[in-house]
Amino acid sequence: MTAPAPPDPAFPGGPLVAVLVAPPGRLPPARAEALAARWAAPLRWLSPGEAAEIPLPAEPPDLWDVWAALQAEGIDLLPAPAGGRRKRVLLADMDSTIIGQECIDELAAEAGVGERVAAITARAMAGELGFEGALRERVALLAGLPEETVARVLATRIALAPGARTLVATMARDGARCVLVSGGFLSFARPVAAWAGFHEARANTLLAEDGRLTGRVAEPILGREAKAQTLSEVTASLGLGPRDALAAGDGANDLGMLGLAGLGVAVHAKPAVQARCRLRVNHADLSALLFLQGYARADFAA
Repeated sequence: MTAPAPPDPAFPGGPLVAVLVAPPGRLPPARAEALAARWAAPLRWLSPGEAAEIPLPAEPPDLWDVWAALQAEGIDLLPAPAGGRRKRVLLADMDSTIIGQECIDELAAEAGVGERVAAITARAMAGELGFEGALRERVALLAGLPEETVARVLATRIALAPGARTLVATMARDGARCVLVSGGFLSFARPVAAWAGFHEARANTLLAEDGRLTGRVAEPILGREAKAQTLSEVTASLGLGPRDALAAGDGANDLGMLGLAGLGVAVHAKPAVQARCRLRVNHADLSALLFLQGYARADFAA
């Protein structure tokens, strides 16, 4: 079990809301009610059998013991500051977050180098390799692949993660700016952003000549620092600050934006990423990011 994260300056103490989320039908009412009684606090259901929240005056001393016990039961516990929960910017990673796949791994499978590239991807996302160097190494293995392969992979191998479209539609409806920011490629990010309803997408550019990939990516590479910078730029352009944003990701290159955002959520993330984040979704889908902000399921966009 991943250990509780160290203290985060985004959580300065004071009132908080403990949000319980599980796959539909997997949050027993008796379990939620018993936890509210244990903390002598009220319970509000956001979606019966799926999500509830418990407002607390301060962080209970047993919070992380409870977190670990709930993880073993397939329930996520998300402790968020009570104030300013509805965020006005959504910044989301693409691969293994908004979609269920790693696009470069799927391209590599088409090129016959799937295992080699997937191994490098896993190490880069775990923080064992520098992102930029690892991306150049993986892209080099794609040299000569027909450019049309991208469209085929999009059509046959890529799918939105559960809850992605609802997350974006609900936040956009309520005035949030939704930005897909990926260390992957624009040729995937733009269609995925359109599918999910994001306002814009930022990612890297795969270079091609004469209809084939060159094995190179345009410089500079959008990596960890660029993701954090994007968060700062987008919020500033709206007259907001980074704390007005919710960021979601799963890999080491997401840690900068996750640490900067008011709500930074590790979504089905690598252990090294979870160890740095207080907010971790391991069992629920992306709807958890709406429950985290205090939405009831009845409030979700259709």
